[in-house]
Amino acid sequence: MDVDGPNVQGPNQATATTQTSRHFNKCAANWYQLKNRIDGPGLFARPGLCCFIDSCNLNKRTSEMTESASADNSSVAGVNSFGQDDIVLVLDFGSQTAQLIARRVRDNNVLCKIVRHNLTAERIRELAPKGLILSGGPASVYGDGAPKVDPAIFDMGIPVLGICYGMQLMCQTLGGRIQPADSREFGRAPCSTTSVNALFAGIPETFTAWMSHGDQVDTVAGKFNVIAATETCPNAAIQHQDLPIYGIQFHPEVTHTEHGARVLGNFVRDICGCSGSWRISSLIEQQKQLIRETVGTDQVICGLSGGVDSSVVAALISEAIGDQLSCIFVDNGLLRKGEREQVEEHFSDHFKTDLHVVDAGERFLTELAAVSDPQKKRKIIGKVFIDCFRDEAKSIPNAKFLAQGTLYPDVIESGANPDGPAATIKSHHNVGGLPEELGFELIEPVRDLFKDEVRRMGLELGLPEQMVWRHPFPGPGLAVRCLGEVTEERLDIIREADAILIEELHTAGLYRDIQQAFIVLLPVQSVGVMGDSRTYENVAAIRAIESEDFMTADWFPFPHEVLQRISTRIINSVRGINRLVYDVSSKPPSTIEWE
Repeated sequence: MDVDGPNVQGPNQATATTQTSRHFNKCAANWYQLKNRIDGPGLFARPGLCCFIDSCNLNKRTSEMTESASADNSSVAGVNSFGQDDIVLVLDFGSQTAQLIARRVRDNNVLCKIVRHNLTAERIRELAPKGLILSGGPASVYGDGAPKVDPAIFDMGIPVLGICYGMQLMCQTLGGRIQPADSREFGRAPCSTTSVNALFAGIPETFTAWMSHGDQVDTVAGKFNVIAATETCPNAAIQHQDLPIYGIQFHPEVTHTEHGARVLGNFVRDICGCSGSWRISSLIEQQKQLIRETVGTDQVICGLSGGVDSSVVAALISEAIGDQLSCIFVDNGLLRKGEREQVEEHFSDHFKTDLHVVDAGERFLTELAAVSDPQKKRKIIGKVFIDCFRDEAKSIPNAKFLAQGTLYPDVIESGANPDGPAATIKSHHNVGGLPEELGFELIEPVRDLFKDEVRRMGLELGLPEQMVWRHPFPGPGLAVRCLGEVTEERLDIIREADAILIEELHTAGLYRDIQQAFIVLLPVQSVGVMGDSRTYENVAAIRAIESEDFMTADWFPFPHEVLQRISTRIINSVRGINRLVYDVSSKPPSTIEWE
């Protein structure tokens, strides 16, 4: 147990226009709802969502997509969307670190995908992985309803590595005995290897391992040898004498385990025989070709948000099909300082994209007048966004595809992949899932990538670093960082203060060390003294966090002199703020965004 419209011509124009309107309305609704769900209280505040085109489904059209979505709630995407690259599968038993395992494997330039734990041996054979990793999990192997694995996977000749619960389940399945540990291990523990073996090649005889378990392997069966032990866990790692099957009780994927990355590297490169040939640059060319074959002569619409995910998708598709891509950017008046100008510069001037900018700030602010409740703000913004997107989309002829930004973690956690982890093992609520009926066929070319991989792709495509590394931003924009009523005056205040904060982070060399930083304008006034005058103005808060996955986050420990400089500049320069506070709460229990 781990403790853990088209411009329609002809006599049927009116009917066709109505159908087209519905078509775009569904598209816009789908795009915004996904963006808002994925981003949650922050635009791409999670490693956001984007999907791969499967070469096996290149000729499918809307009716087939609808049937597929109804059947498994997934879009056009296969498990191995990367062509012939070697692949390692992680069978997920509900581990909190399954995504981290996949990331560590990918650090070896080996494609790694997360699938559900009960995938059959037959299905695994179809996917043709070079190796299997059984993740940890919160259950006990002897507990009621404990997740199991198809025993036939151990007879396939494919290398298997069981981690924590995965090791225990493997041993139980093959005849071993699992018992509650006399001394449960949580945290760092000295681990010593007991024999020379491929898994621990190049690793010191004694190293620090991160343990997190209440059960452990009491007796190994058959032809297993013990290859590592700790003081309280005599079977900390095992190896089969004849088969390429290994088990480790500790977690090599976490940074607390010394040489953990080397352990995983030894497994995928030396034991599984993966070539390490997977590269973002080759992936770009593969995806461009798939996009061309899928789209043909049709038009693609991409909803730009200003965030990195949609920007990378737009840049990739633009390189693939040129003027067959049309981008819609809705300026809702709730953007950061200079955001619209940056999008226009990069996608109109640099990529020469057919960019449709909808100037809707006044419309949004009118609808938001006197609204303070954050959920009402979101609903209003969502509705107005859909209306704006739909209206603009009607002006784009021959559009049959919608390009979205959707990242791999969201696909995993939403259960959108039919081979992905089962929701009964690990439920997530960041993605509500695609509607059963789609107005467009989806093109989601980064569906299988993590956030940092999308950023690398953006740099390869020539996007500027300031766009690629820009911090996440909420789907509803500054409306949810402007607590209370949203007015043009209050938005101007927060915009200016936020720009100063970001500028100072760059000056101090801290911007890339912080995963998200922003200003929150509070519905609170305080007394102050500026010069000889008494003031009664707004209180603002700084929020800055460090996080690996945005599921958990800690407040950033600013050097005092940097905080002092930020505070001095904002209070002296931004009229309307006379007091600044720093948010020192972690997630959980707090969220990253305030609303």
